Amino acid sequence: MPPLHERLAEARDRFVRAGIPREEATLDAELLARHVLGCDRATFVTRARDPLPSAFDRLYEAVVERRVNREPMAYILGHREFWGLEFEVTPDVLIPRPETELIVEEALAAMPAREAVRRIVDVGTGSGCLAIVLAIEFSSAQVTATDVSEAALSVAHRNCHRHHVTDRVSLVTGHLLDGVEKSADVIVSNPPYVPATEAADLQPEVADYEPSTALYAGVDGLGVIRQLLADAPPHLNGGGRLFVEFGLGQEAAIHEEARRNGWTVERIRRDLQSIPRVAVLRR
Repeated sequence: MPPLHERLAEARDRFVRAGIPREEATLDAELLARHVLGCDRATFVTRARDPLPSAFDRLYEAVVERRVNREPMAYILGHREFWGLEFEVTPDVLIPRPETELIVEEALAAMPAREAVRRIVDVGTGSGCLAIVLAIEFSSAQVTATDVSEAALSVAHRNCHRHHVTDRVSLVTGHLLDGVEKSADVIVSNPPYVPATEAADLQPEVADYEPSTALYAGVDGLGVIRQLLADAPPHLNGGGRLFVEFGLGQEAAIHEEARRNGWTVERIRRDLQSIPRVAVLRR
């Protein structure tokens, strides 16, 4: 069996040939090796010259091949970090992204009296990452998390158990706010917002593996957001806020749809690339 460093170099080169940037390929090769060996980075470094287990080559080849086919690392590893916490992810749910943490930041900034927030709704919860983090940060609140996908809600349920919030997060099968009976102080959503016409422009990791129902929302990508802005008013308490993630080039349409439905756009938060990303709305 080749030494570990040679195996990593070989995997990296295969990833590069598959179209993965070299720096990312180098990291992926190591992460997959650590995944197979079941160790953290410190242990991995200290044992880099130790003999490899007999099954390593076969197991490593299996995960390397999946990455060569551009399967996302999060699905291969089975987890992704969000807000400093680890969440299970499967192909049934959208992979949590750093941009979505902006929703949490904006909710904490807009609602500084955390104990006064008694009810939160997460629309289209997927893995449950937003619902769970908000349940932890707003420890007096009950959270309702909705999704059209039963498979996604199964993942969210396991993540609720992982983070010990099953007593405060209720999972509801339904489209947008269907099945949500009580009004909330905070409504959040990372809805589908990719225009269907842009599917061919997405990375293979996204287009070929992530659930289409969590990605696409009509020709302009705004179909779900339009309906949410129309449906949400009766579900929001006075003084409450709606936080919605949206995509590149959609800010003007967000302002227009908000005006049409009687919302005031209190703030637009930009991501680290200065792309408008999260709208904070009030009635």
